[in-house]
Amino acid sequence: MLENFWFNVEYGINHVLDINGYDHVLFLMVLTVPYMFKNWKRVLLLVTTFTIGHTLSLVLAAYSIIRVNGEIVEFLIPVTILIVALFNVFTAGKSAQKEKIGVLFISTLFFGLIHGLGFAREFHILAGDSDNKFLLLLEFALGIELAQIIIVFVVLFLGYIGQTIFRFSKRDWVMVISAIVVGLVIPMILNSDFLA
Repeated sequence: MLENFWFNVEYGINHVLDINGYDHVLFLMVLTVPYMFKNWKRVLLLVTTFTIGHTLSLVLAAYSIIRVNGEIVEFLIPVTILIVALFNVFTAGKSAQKEKIGVLFISTLFFGLIHGLGFAREFHILAGDSDNKFLLLLEFALGIELAQIIIVFVVLFLGYIGQTIFRFSKRDWVMVISAIVVGLVIPMILNSDFLA
């Protein structure tokens, strides 16, 4: 039982940290990069909002309550990353991150729903004909959350190093990281099967 638990948790962790599926990492990067360790409560709230969204869509997909074309989901995932990265570029150095709480959290919840649908296919492979999908889902989701915490910590740590040791301004740090992500996701969007 414990062996199965750790297998499923590890499966969730590896799914997020898989080098071939780096879209989830990119989204968490652009979501986290405007913040520092002192903003940990806000970052935690954002990541939790994202988690609620993707766990909800995972549950709905796992129990076949909703079915969405995989090509559309694979197209929308990099679009959501692009939107957040561009939001960062246009609001870097401004107080928009503090003022637009409602917009940011609602969009993060929506993006979580989209990303959860991306995990649904992987979860169906993991679950197979399992009798206890809900427990399996929780274990898989726990692995995903642990991986997200690792990514968020790394982004905050690199931000701390970049802004304190290398003296990047917060605005420059956010702009550079977000612009790099924009450059990575545009080809993902253009090469998606949905546009083919």
